[in-house]
Amino acid sequence: MNIFLESNSLQEIREAAAAGLVQGVSFSPNEFAYADPEGDQRERLEELSHEFAIPICVTIGALNGKDIYREAKELAKISDHIVVQIPLMEDALPAMFKLNAEGVGICSTLVFNGAQALLAAKAGAAMVRVSMADLDAQGQESTETIAEIRHVLEASGMESDVMAASPQTPTQVVECVTAGANIISLSSRVIRSLLVHPLTDRGLDRFLSDLSKRPKRHS
Repeated sequence: MNIFLESNSLQEIREAAAAGLVQGVSFSPNEFAYADPEGDQRERLEELSHEFAIPICVTIGALNGKDIYREAKELAKISDHIVVQIPLMEDALPAMFKLNAEGVGICSTLVFNGAQALLAAKAGAAMVRVSMADLDAQGQESTETIAEIRHVLEASGMESDVMAASPQTPTQVVECVTAGANIISLSSRVIRSLLVHPLTDRGLDRFLSDLSKRPKRHS
């Protein structure tokens, strides 16, 4: 199972990479533009690709087949590490199929059941992104959906990876892993929350207390 960090920040990605906690990046053009209106998205993607040499998932901003294909090709020119995120819809399928044949990495978004995942994989998606928040808001059990999609893809012989996107709690992260997600896409905040447990805090307090009671060594 791999972790993709939901971040556009070089510093956040560096810190996670230094701890061995990131095998990919989920890059949001909208958040990048909001955080740095004068920033150059292409330049940032080039920096990320050069420094980390890991998959970088980037959402495209097009909704018709020709524009999807054109924008995806432009993004793919930046680096072989770029994976274009394309929403699953009828008009996108021919573009996805053509892009895959030309060696462009594809992650299909807006996938919410096994049937959709199967179509996305058939069209060439190397990953299918499943939004935990959207499923939960709809009242659909998100981890059961992950398990269904994983089962459908394995039963059909498709090699597409299942990405569980943006689980918000440690419990939900663990459930996504046990349901068969190949990739968990997490924010830095959620990654830090995985370290937190009351017993860990108590153990650290005891450790510090014991450390303070040790005899001082005199040089």
